[in-house]
Amino acid sequence: MFKCDLHTHSICSDGRFTPKEIIGMAKKKELNYISLTDHDTLTGINEAIEEAEKLNVNFIPGIELSTEYNGESIHVLGFFTKETYNNPKLNKVLNEFKENRIARAYKIVENLKKLHNIKLDINKVLSNGKDTIARPHIAKAIIDAGYHYDHEYIFNNFIGNNCPAYIPSTKLSTIDGIKLLKEFNALVFLAHPVLIKKTPVEDILNLGFDGLEAIYYRNSKTDTIKFLDLAQKLNLYISCGSDCHGIPNDISHGNVGDVNIPQDDSILHMLRWLQLQG
Repeated sequence: MFKCDLHTHSICSDGRFTPKEIIGMAKKKELNYISLTDHDTLTGINEAIEEAEKLNVNFIPGIELSTEYNGESIHVLGFFTKETYNNPKLNKVLNEFKENRIARAYKIVENLKKLHNIKLDINKVLSNGKDTIARPHIAKAIIDAGYHYDHEYIFNNFIGNNCPAYIPSTKLSTIDGIKLLKEFNALVFLAHPVLIKKTPVEDILNLGFDGLEAIYYRNSKTDTIKFLDLAQKLNLYISCGSDCHGIPNDISHGNVGDVNIPQDDSILHMLRWLQLQG
């Protein structure tokens, strides 16, 4: 068994742990590799690299890019070398995403007041996120304001995809997202294919992905077997991820190191490639 977690989130997007804490957990779990893949931002990578070097942990710089295909949210994992992630052109594009997410947060807060009589201080919402503002920050603000709802109820009834207060985030097309990441020499993987409902996963993979997250926290055993077989059929790399956010009582995501990957030449080749390139 190969112990790695290539899908985690920190306070730089919608997680509760610092990048330093993510690396510390990887060390404690004795993972072979860890990647930080915050939503639409790379701001936590420097801190993670510094801590990984201090603790002698193998670290892969990563990102989870929000894209859209066939009217559905498709998340793209990008894995960089330590030489390619910190690019001014890429950071400029990501900063535009950040500004769009802030504008979206204002609109959702307005909708919550108008539709549900939930009154929030937008400044407290924004203070919940170090960099990227996402819906979990709004959910936390609702709970912190004294409303007696838990995280799951808030998403299911107020700010989930089909709820009245929901405002979609501005997304790239999946094809453009793949092109953006590959422009900076990233390997691109389809995140959590088990969550995709509208389009056959194989059709999406044929858009230009290098691999897929075949092993994921919310997979059933049948799901994992299906995606491993699909990766082999399409000659793609595989990855595994807990999708750790560190949110208490969060049944949708795991913790660092909750998933492992079979000993597989595909992922070893991919990780060695990233190291050699860096």
